[in-house]
Amino acid sequence: MRYQIAAATVALAAIGLVAVNAPTAQTSSTSSQSLRVVQEFDSIADETQRSVALFGEMAKVITHPRCMNCHPRDDTPRQGMAMVKHVPPVVRYDESGFGAPGMRCTTCHGATNVALVGVGGIQSIPGHEPWHLAPKSMGWIGLTVPEICAQLKDPGRNGDRTLADIHEHMAEDGLVGWGWEPGEGREPAPGTQAGFGELTQAWIDTGAHCPE
Repeated sequence: MRYQIAAATVALAAIGLVAVNAPTAQTSSTSSQSLRVVQEFDSIADETQRSVALFGEMAKVITHPRCMNCHPRDDTPRQGMAMVKHVPPVVRYDESGFGAPGMRCTTCHGATNVALVGVGGIQSIPGHEPWHLAPKSMGWIGLTVPEICAQLKDPGRNGDRTLADIHEHMAEDGLVGWGWEPGEGREPAPGTQAGFGELTQAWIDTGAHCPE
């Protein structure tokens, strides 16, 4: 049992964990950013400009490490606020993003977060059912906000999702929601999932325009 916990300390220094020798993130009860509510954009008379501004607010969540760490453009998940490569090395393996045989995501990540006390500086192991990477076609790391926006709307790269599907994913998906409940030792995504969903719907309602 002691060996398994020690192994998990290393193997589960995964997406969002406070890794040994890495800067300590804020706890899950705080965030470095907040989200503006939809009504704060009503003063922008031009609908296209309002849509662009709404996506800019959404980008606070999309570009936060809680999201970006799960959306690499290569085959390696990232971890922590510094978005360093997963330790130990793991790979996407296939488009499902659940990892290679013998080193599946579920080898270490369970259905819920697990708190740890005094184990190598790591305060908790992230968990959710399911736990996996986003498809490679939806990799965001290294892209600009306009590029992410264009990719998000492209059915050829977003899993053939409609704008309604995108809203459902943003507003209701449990793995997305984990970003606001990431466990001890991790900074949550800005705002709330409900607020993020409202911004997403307002962006869609105003034409789903992207920044240039």
